[in-house]
Amino acid sequence: MTRTLGHALNQVALKNNWEFDMYSAYDTNKDLMQQYVPAKHFKGFGANRSAFVIKAVQKGIKSDVVILTHINLAIVGLIIKKIKPKCQVWLIAHGIEVWRPLSFFQRSLLKVCDNIICVSNFTRQKILSLHGCKVDKCTVLNNAIDPYMPLPATFIKPAHLLNKYNLTADCPVIYTLTRLANSEQYKGHDQVIKVFGKIKGKFPGAKYILSGQYDSEEEIRIKKLIASIGAEDDIILTGFIAEKDITDYFLLADVFVLPSKKEGFGIVFIEALACGLPVICGNSDGSIDAIRNGELGNAIDTDNLNELEQAINNVLETSLSTKNREYLQKQCLGYFNEQIYMDNLQQLLITAHA
Repeated sequence: MTRTLGHALNQVALKNNWEFDMYSAYDTNKDLMQQYVPAKHFKGFGANRSAFVIKAVQKGIKSDVVILTHINLAIVGLIIKKIKPKCQVWLIAHGIEVWRPLSFFQRSLLKVCDNIICVSNFTRQKILSLHGCKVDKCTVLNNAIDPYMPLPATFIKPAHLLNKYNLTADCPVIYTLTRLANSEQYKGHDQVIKVFGKIKGKFPGAKYILSGQYDSEEEIRIKKLIASIGAEDDIILTGFIAEKDITDYFLLADVFVLPSKKEGFGIVFIEALACGLPVICGNSDGSIDAIRNGELGNAIDTDNLNELEQAINNVLETSLSTKNREYLQKQCLGYFNEQIYMDNLQQLLITAHA
């Protein structure tokens, strides 16, 4: 998300002859991908937090607008606002980091910042209800597809992945891509595993591919759950997937399922849709924005296993034609393309100094 934001801001700055620089607390200069932001406009501090805070404040007090991409940067925003009250300080609010009790400094930032850009309507409502922020300074700006994500022009299951996992082209594939941390058991992959046995009974050749880097505790826990339903040969744990390979995995699948309870927005949903893949998500978080309130996908009660099973069955029962995938891709890109994102950012910046 931050890469796309940086790219969009740099393009807006070029268009309007504005100055733009991007500082990263944890990346180094070598980590920069220059197709997003030119090296001359980027500085990485490699986890040197003290240097980051000092330099960010020095830069901030010379700026008209400072955009903080996480509430953990609250101290930077507070210092800038104290030294230069006329500087507009904006915060990007993603999800769970602002859906809970905040520290003194974080609460103080919410009081003094000029704009809280929420990635979904759900996150906006959480901010308003939990922290009493002013309605008029909470703006919704949905995330956009990464402009450099390789999008498919054809929708054929990649032969190298079919061979890798010993699959046939007509084998129904359910797919999940997410973080697999033992401390984050709200993503819903457990629920998919629990209903997979019944799905397998209806679609004997079905496979469930679960991607994402996992810690040792989560690996043990997931494998025990898989063994409990006797699906060791049908549920595939791929581990970490390189970014360059993600599109191929979306093409391999027939449905993307992530019945999570705590998605701030869920960029992975629009990435799947941009590859023409039907999406099933939860109905109690920011995922609703990613599927346009049901226009682009199916939102279900994540605690209702029957509803989840039926939603997956409904997709697998429907032939996923090239025409269907092209339509999903076109609709997704029509709503979540970077040009719309840039236009909205530009309008926010212009309005701030009207």
